[in-house]
Amino acid sequence: MKKIYLLLLCLSIVICGFAQNQPKVDIIKKTNGEEIKGKIIRITDAEVSFVYAGETAEYVIKKADISQIVHSSGRLENFSSMNMPANARQSDQIAMSATPADHHNKIAIIPFTYLMDNQPGAAAISLKAQQDAYSLLSQHSAGYTIIDPRTTNAALIQAGVTPEKMMGFTMKNLCDILGVEYIIDGTVTQNKGYLTNTTSNSEDTKIKRNDGDKVKGISNSSSSFSSAAQRYDISVSLQIYMDNNASIYNASHKAFLSNTDGSYTAPLEYLLKRCPLYRK
Repeated sequence: MKKIYLLLLCLSIVICGFAQNQPKVDIIKKTNGEEIKGKIIRITDAEVSFVYAGETAEYVIKKADISQIVHSSGRLENFSSMNMPANARQSDQIAMSATPADHHNKIAIIPFTYLMDNQPGAAAISLKAQQDAYSLLSQHSAGYTIIDPRTTNAALIQAGVTPEKMMGFTMKNLCDILGVEYIIDGTVTQNKGYLTNTTSNSEDTKIKRNDGDKVKGISNSSSSFSSAAQRYDISVSLQIYMDNNASIYNASHKAFLSNTDGSYTAPLEYLLKRCPLYRK
């Protein structure tokens, strides 16, 4: 009997020692009820990087999808306030229409700012630049859903986001109103450049003949025409924001040559092709 007790005691000690030698893991509890066990590598403002227990590959999960983290030390970190439905957030002072989960991989392009000689320009150009950006990007947006400009603009108007009040809303506010994860904001700047002058000369020779078809006389006349064309220097800037106010792209590009029609297509296409949302 003593040998049996001694054996059980030794077995208990071995089991306890084995359990203590097992590496502790971090537990990530997702909003959908799933639990992930592994080791957290880093935590940023928007994401958590981790590796699964017993593996080496690094994975990333959005904070919006996490309800709680149980650290290996036993410390609890709650994210419930981040994942609360938008219409229940007391910190936001506007009516929301979506939750962060609804935002995933959705893009909205808001009306561009149009400046003519550094002064606010025609609203029609702002809307046209928005439409042109949508047309260019929608052809190369595999994996993303781009909200069409008409739907975007209607949602903004219904929420009271007019051009005059736009600066009173954060990008997170606008993402919640539009139900998107990314917002593209742009500016088209058009400045008067130099004038080009074109002059052309023409000469008209008239031959006078009498009734006998003989040359009676020759007269010469000349005229000169000149025209001037205004050339414009065009530049476009593009910013992309996430639904947590983070800026993930900010770049500007100036058209290589000035033009007479104010076209901004070339610099806009240049920037879109280099943005993180563009797919070849």
